[in-house]
Amino acid sequence: MADELSKRDQRWQIRIRDLHKSFAAQQVLRGIDLDIERGKINIIIGGSGQGKSVFMKHLMGLLSPDRGHIFVDGQDIIGLGDVAIAKVQRKFGMVFQYAALFDSLNVVENIAFPLLERYRLPKKEVLERVRDLLERLDLARVPGIEQKYPAELSGGMRKRVGLARALVDRPEILLYDEPTTGLDPIATRNVDEMIRRTADDFGVTSVVISHDMASTFRIADRIAMLYEGVIIASGERREVMAAPHPVLKEFVETSGAVHFGGRAS
Repeated sequence: MADELSKRDQRWQIRIRDLHKSFAAQQVLRGIDLDIERGKINIIIGGSGQGKSVFMKHLMGLLSPDRGHIFVDGQDIIGLGDVAIAKVQRKFGMVFQYAALFDSLNVVENIAFPLLERYRLPKKEVLERVRDLLERLDLARVPGIEQKYPAELSGGMRKRVGLARALVDRPEILLYDEPTTGLDPIATRNVDEMIRRTADDFGVTSVVISHDMASTFRIADRIAMLYEGVIIASGERREVMAAPHPVLKEFVETSGAVHFGGRAS
């Protein structure tokens, strides 16, 4: 199986097989099998404590599994050395739950931070990249945005600055950690539109960890549910809604956002 999955597949950018992880006596991941589609919005849902964050850390090479495989563009990243894994990690950008901006840095400095940490680029090139992202993410229209600090920004604006920072090193894959947590319904819809537009405009593969069912069924191209350390359902949105797993159906319908046989509110 490993030899077959090591062949680069244009449809699937990430392929996970039999992924296991325990911490002492606690078994968190119990054999995850999942394919992440290239250029699409792939949303992973599940309740608290089901292993979503641990799973995401494995994708970025921040944790090593007890066993299993993670193929990124056909390359198994499990067991790679520091130099090789660092090269793979540059394919990823991370959008944190609360943006995780540096309070002491202004918007330009926050966005430029990954470039300044990793490379010795001319300041002019760094500033050009930052300003290009400010334009493309509709932040340039905010007066004085470049010199503003995180405390001066709304929640939605902080999300966009966090996204700009994730995009500045031109990743192929964007990971979003609970991107709509703590936002009101209007801000939530704006973030949904931001994720959709980013996938379309930048051509990135999006992997979103979420418990927001309205957002999930509004923007997902593919949905997977993580439950008790395994993926119990996955597929395109219409496939998941057509034949939901009982646990998935209960989880989603309890949110009130979606009723199977109906549509997202």
